[in-house]
Amino acid sequence: MDYFNPLTEKKAQKLVQKRKGEAKFFENISFRNPKQTIEEQLNKSKTEFVLFGISEDIGVRANFGKCGTKKAWNVVLNSLLNIQSNRFTNPAKLLILGHFNFDEIDQKSKDQKDIKKLQKKVNIIDAEVTNLVHLIKKKGKIPIAIGGGHNNAYGMIKGCALALKSKMNAINFDAHTDFRALEGRHSGNGFSYAMDEGFLERYFIFGMHENYTSESIYKTIDNNKNIAFVSFEQIHVRKEISVEKALEKGYKFISIDPYGVEIDCDAIAHCPSSAMSPTGFSTTEARQFVFKLAKNTKATYLHICEAAPKLKPKKRDYNVGKLISALIMDFISANRK
Repeated sequence: MDYFNPLTEKKAQKLVQKRKGEAKFFENISFRNPKQTIEEQLNKSKTEFVLFGISEDIGVRANFGKCGTKKAWNVVLNSLLNIQSNRFTNPAKLLILGHFNFDEIDQKSKDQKDIKKLQKKVNIIDAEVTNLVHLIKKKGKIPIAIGGGHNNAYGMIKGCALALKSKMNAINFDAHTDFRALEGRHSGNGFSYAMDEGFLERYFIFGMHENYTSESIYKTIDNNKNIAFVSFEQIHVRKEISVEKALEKGYKFISIDPYGVEIDCDAIAHCPSSAMSPTGFSTTEARQFVFKLAKNTKATYLHICEAAPKLKPKKRDYNVGKLISALIMDFISANRK
């Protein structure tokens, strides 16, 4: 069963609003070539970054979360294609392949709230994401994945680790650890599964909320020298450490080896997401986080997840598409050294 929907230039053009005298981002990026396999296109492409979407909220529901993350990809695409093509945006660096759509395994049925059945469906998603990420990384490209739940961190880590033939590290900008028990796959245990199966070596959680983390997870962290964190309360409530120093601490912890950059939109205050919170980091702090980590050539992938545009709070204008587009641009525009 093929779950991947390619995005051709012809399809993308329908989303672009042209303006005389301006060049849109759409005009200078690369799109999926339907006459070639993905592998053939990756072999010939000179782009550095490969973008794809994951339209699903199965993993979130398997973790008792609110649905809506499957809508993020389309919202981001509408925004991203319409930004300016200029000296700062570097559109020639990017190839957009398309997105995964898992509606065929997620039809309305009696198992919509059956957690065990949902977890089995997450295993299918894991395999698909892992295979694509592995292929992209094997060809020397940097994958960027948008949409879906944080369950997809597992596929991002595993796919890259298999391509690199070694364990890798990850830093997670998140209100939660997503290091729950190995109880069947869902959005809350992608990192614990990746570490248990030998794909993840070091893991740093940046800005986790202390009151969202169970004592059992704190004990797990205490007993594992390869896991570390700085909490949101340490940074912004008790002022024990500055944002800059916290970021530097996380960077030093994971940058000794190839690492993945994870952004969970739950960590951004008021961002429509599966576990939206009124307290959290600003959008600017999220952008600075991505830019800092993207500057190192050991940054192996970018994964932005959990955004749920339809959950936009009443009386508050929040443009998820523009936010995530900005994060993508910060990642691909950094001077990598």
